[in-house]
Amino acid sequence: MCSTRDVEANLTSARALLGKARAQGAGLAVLPENFALMADTSERRLRHAEAPGDGRIQTALANWARELGLWIVGGTIPLRTDDPQRVRAACLVFDARGEQVARYDKIHLFDVDLGPGERYAESDAFEAGEAPVTVATPFGRLGLAVCYDLRFPELFRTLVAAGAEILTLPAAFTVPTGQAHWEVLLRARAIENSCYVLAAAQSGRHDNGRVTYGHSMIVGPWGEILAAHRDGPGIVTASCDLETLATVRRRLPSVRHRRL
Repeated sequence: MCSTRDVEANLTSARALLGKARAQGAGLAVLPENFALMADTSERRLRHAEAPGDGRIQTALANWARELGLWIVGGTIPLRTDDPQRVRAACLVFDARGEQVARYDKIHLFDVDLGPGERYAESDAFEAGEAPVTVATPFGRLGLAVCYDLRFPELFRTLVAAGAEILTLPAAFTVPTGQAHWEVLLRARAIENSCYVLAAAQSGRHDNGRVTYGHSMIVGPWGEILAAHRDGPGIVTASCDLETLATVRRRLPSVRHRRL
């Protein structure tokens, strides 16, 4: 997606893409980070922040999942905290009945200075999460992560130790870091954990002035790119076969060979 500051327009776009994915046979879909709101100001983000379990965005996710019979990893949305100036970047998972079955709050916040015009301080506006999260689905056990989390392999080892077979990564990567690191890190997380990786990215120039890298992709447990979409709004689909995953883990059992 190329999300904007207009929540209703973003929800319309997300619903259309999810419908297209379902029509192509998807049973599990992952939306990008900030799919419902790419805020241009902290005030706008706070205005659209929702209480856990209640709000326009959460209701939309539940309705889409139920209407489409689709499991949805809902990117991230801003959920309120006890701090009136900061929110959680929450990744909510809904089952095909429209029930919320998991919530992961982004642990690693993007506080970096990449050069002129590329400074980010997420901790000014967001409160970090504390706990890794996995969730059982009909497609395999998901391990949930978001964007900057990708750079912290210990998080993914923790998810795999908890049984993760499919790693989901909603993201809004910058262009400089995306060009240098996006694909290699996604493939590394897949290879070193013998997992599928589903990475849904923001893509394009947003109305807040930010430019995101895109290149959404699905990576197999051998590190092969199963599907990719370079730029702009769209979908990628692929089959994630747990028998293939089990074969990879049996033939090259590196996860079981770990010694610390």
